[in-house]
Amino acid sequence: MTTFDKREQGFEAKFAHDEELMFKAAARSNKLLGLWAAGQLGLSADAAAAYATALVTDNLANQTMTLSKVSSDLAAKGISREQVAQKLQECLHQALAQLAAAASKAGD
Repeated sequence: MTTFDKREQGFEAKFAHDEELMFKAAARSNKLLGLWAAGQLGLSADAAAAYATALVTDNLANQTMTLSKVSSDLAAKGISREQVAQKLQECLHQALAQLAAAASKAGD
């Protein structure tokens, strides 16, 4: 195997790792957002878990769809799309921090 081939494999591995990380972060942030929104809606624990799971499974491919769904669900509570977007960003940062902590713990 040439040096070029090794480099190419390294780049491919990094790309795959980064994509997997973003997939996991999106799923986790959708779940966190769903749990927060369920709290705003006053849902029971079981209903909150189902709502959060639905956000993960139904809207994972598109954060815009997640934002639209949650915004429309919370509009009656007086929570704006901008507030939901801000919360989604907070959830994404929290999800990335959780994944980083899990990765460092696994590396110990």
